[in-house]
Amino acid sequence: MHLPNVNYLAVLVSGVVVFLLGGLWYSPMLFSKRWVALQGKTEEEMRAAARSSSMPMMYLTAFVCGLLVAWTLAAVLRHFFRMSAPRGAVIGAFCWLGFAAATSFPNAVFSMKPKALWLIDSGFNLVSFVIAGAILGAWR
Repeated sequence: MHLPNVNYLAVLVSGVVVFLLGGLWYSPMLFSKRWVALQGKTEEEMRAAARSSSMPMMYLTAFVCGLLVAWTLAAVLRHFFRMSAPRGAVIGAFCWLGFAAATSFPNAVFSMKPKALWLIDSGFNLVSFVIAGAILGAWR
């Protein structure tokens, strides 16, 4: 299999930005309190669960997944001509719609999770795809 020729520095920067966005998105400044409540847990229960698991491994997993999203999006963007930040952002939004939203929403419906929880999580994914698309589109 031939790996796509992508700008790996742009992929790394996009992955870091997505990781940092996740820290902000799920912080008390934005959606943390609502997200925890929609999980049906208290903040103390979430902190206890986080303490009992491997936080470094959770953060590493989130970072690697952000890199994977950026790398895959970079590979998709290679198929478009005259790339720019706005075009990259639009293509990122379309990728979110067709791949992330369309697959995560049925899971949320069948698991009977609150729609607001899906909106918070999927909103993070949408913003991540759009920002990564803009960075990759500008940097290509």
